[in-house]
Amino acid sequence: MGRPWTFHPSWEIVEDASEASGHDIAHLLLDATMEELTETRNAQLATFTFTLVVLDAVERLGVEPTGGVAGHSVGEYSALAASGILGFEDSVRVVAERGAAMQAAADAQQGVMAIVDGCDSDTTDIACRLADGDVWVANFNSAEETVIAGNPDAVALAGAIAVGMGARRVTPVPVSGAFHTPFMEPARTRLKKILASTTFHDSDIPVVANVDARNHEGGAEWPRLLSAQLCNPVRWRHSVMRLGGILDRGADTEWLFLELGPGDSLANMIRQTLPSVTAFTVSVPADLDRLVETVSGTEATHAFATGHQGEHLYVSERVVISPNAGIFEPATGIELSPGTGIEVGTLLGTVSGEEVRSPFAGRLEGTLAHPGERVQTGQPIVWLHAS
Repeated sequence: MGRPWTFHPSWEIVEDASEASGHDIAHLLLDATMEELTETRNAQLATFTFTLVVLDAVERLGVEPTGGVAGHSVGEYSALAASGILGFEDSVRVVAERGAAMQAAADAQQGVMAIVDGCDSDTTDIACRLADGDVWVANFNSAEETVIAGNPDAVALAGAIAVGMGARRVTPVPVSGAFHTPFMEPARTRLKKILASTTFHDSDIPVVANVDARNHEGGAEWPRLLSAQLCNPVRWRHSVMRLGGILDRGADTEWLFLELGPGDSLANMIRQTLPSVTAFTVSVPADLDRLVETVSGTEATHAFATGHQGEHLYVSERVVISPNAGIFEPATGIELSPGTGIEVGTLLGTVSGEEVRSPFAGRLEGTLAHPGERVQTGQPIVWLHAS
């Protein structure tokens, strides 16, 4: 899944994540076998890093979340990184430990997962209870798709009961354990230790948590939420409804939902839950062009930096981008706040000592990098309304 991105500037995320985790993530994204990726310690790190590559590429276009973010299972860590609640190195470190802990728990307690398709989640939950064994609902994915997990025999029996109650089919999930069930309790003990040593920041963007499908912006809440997530079901359908405004205002809004990462399964679940919204997937570089057109609603043009420190987004909007990778520090003597006038050549700051000057004139709309943040080559620094 990583091969289309190897020549994209955002691929450098893979090298950084490999260094932070101590794992060869490029191998997982380019050459790993299905058997290797079935092991959750590999699958989680690969999926998480790949999602950050796509996120970085989207952010280079000046597109950022406004209404809120959410992620499914390990994707919740991607959402936390996108919101700024988790820093890059912390998020990589925690995901690597989470994957290893869940793999150890799966090795110690055999478990499986299966998708029950074609009936509501209440019916699926009843089927699990009637099986009278170690089987539970693990994911509430959409109105007609629910994932169950637990002991292999109990999962098979619950699936058969669900089909007898009207489910269309039951499909095994190619994973190595019964995730989001009590079988993961040993992993939770291990995860709590690393969460206790991790820094969580507050965010301006709400993150909808898997466990309660509610908005959370305070960093202090997340160690508890992530610990609980490990042994409890992912409430994805409810999270989508929260993001769409159904649970807050009684009617969905005109949000554009972006799924970042491999495949389009989440976008399909979103369409099933909120048929009236636009759900767009970015999984290969070619999707970036379509994304700009979708967001702008016009024949928008854009280009990666080629000899200048800027990207053209829309007719009247520009972003100034970083000339290299490193730590961003704003320039002294200039207020980087909305409404500030910017002239061509204005010094905005430095990235590891290299100057970042605006190639555009206009009015500052907002900053896209925080003081002291580690930015990538081509990452947007500020957003201008061109004059």
